[in-house]
Amino acid sequence: MKERLTLIAIYPGSFDPLTNGHLDVIERGRKIFDRLVVGILKNPHKQPLFTSEERKTMIEEAVKPFSNVEVEIFDGLLVNFARERGCQVILRGLRAISDYEYETQIALINRKMAPEIETLFLPTSAEFSYLNSTIVKEIASFGGCIRGLVPPAVEKKLRDKFDRGNLSNF
Repeated sequence: MKERLTLIAIYPGSFDPLTNGHLDVIERGRKIFDRLVVGILKNPHKQPLFTSEERKTMIEEAVKPFSNVEVEIFDGLLVNFARERGCQVILRGLRAISDYEYETQIALINRKMAPEIETLFLPTSAEFSYLNSTIVKEIASFGGCIRGLVPPAVEKKLRDKFDRGNLSNF
């Protein structure tokens, strides 16, 4: 009998902050792969609300129940980081058709640079199809309710970041 290969995937993103849509993809992806690396990209072209370390801590808290999920910070090319970690698959979540166009372009260039690494698109669950980090940050910045949009640890960090005195809406 042929021995089965350990299948390792990376789910990359900025996760600024982690949303329940991201968590949905992580939960489902961890069931497909033997190991799932959540890769937090340090993007020099973006001004994140949270530091890389803060994002890592929040994600680690959210994925604590999943023994086959690990969280790492990286910079540079995703395919290089994926190779270093032994990943055979790049996992990408899709919310809408507009995501598909952009993600396909990125997947094709990644395949050109690293043909041994496949990209798998996983549609987010319908209940999170409208959700993204930018919307969450905007709602939080105006004191709106973000309960159910992000994991509890992220909700608390957003409250702390946007402390406006009256947190009753959170």
